[in-house]
Parts: sequence; C-alpha cells; structure tokens
Amino acid sequence: QVQVVESGGGLVQAGGSLRLSCAASGSIISIYAMGWYRQAPGKQRELVAGITAGGSTNYADSVKGRFTISRDSARNTVYLHMNSLKPEDTAVYYCNAEVFSLGRSGRSHYWGQGTQVTVSS
Repeated sequence: QVQVVESGGGLVQAGGSLRLSCAASGSIISIYAMGWYRQAPGKQRELVAGITAGGSTNYADSVKGRFTISRDSARNTVYLHMNSLKPEDTAVYYCNAEVFSLGRSGRSHYWGQGTQVTVSS
C-alpha cells in the first residue's frame, strides 16, 4: 500500500502566497515522478506542476513564473510554492505520485485526498 497525503491549503487574498506539501509513504521501492493537479468546480482536473526523480520540472502555462515545485527526495515529499495567487487559482489541489511499489509490476499512480485552495479577490 502507498499513501499520499497533502497539506497546506487554505484561504488567501489575491496576491498572497501558500505552500502545499505532499508526502508519499508505504511500500515504495522508488519514486518516478510526483506532481500537483487541480480541479475547479465544473472543470476537468489539470496538471499544475510536476517533477521527476531526476529533478526535471514542468508547469502549466497559467502558473509559470508564479508557482515552483520542489522536492525532498529523502522524505519522498514534494512542495508547491504558490506566489501571486489569483482568484482563478481557486481549486482543490491533488498530489499524484508515480512510483514503483512492492507487489506491483511497472509504475503505478497514487492520489492524495486533495486540499482546498481558495483565493479571494
């Protein structure tokens, strides 16, 4: 079993900052990549930012220059540093871990329960 747990969401005014954390634990052999997704009401879930085990990152165009993803490999943890937040960033943010785990062949995806981010105007 692999568990993915997010934390750090909340309510912030436009222009403010938040940091989200995501920790993966359990029967992990190695992590291939981790990423942050978000889903606003009535919209599809979208990739916000991702980071591979090698440190390569990618970002949605809408957050480039404002959000930064980082990782602590020793703790199987990734962070999403969100600056200059806008009301349109309001969504439930989900963490995804793509891992090699005990008892499974190949890579598997695991999701956290999500954390709400609300940006007021």
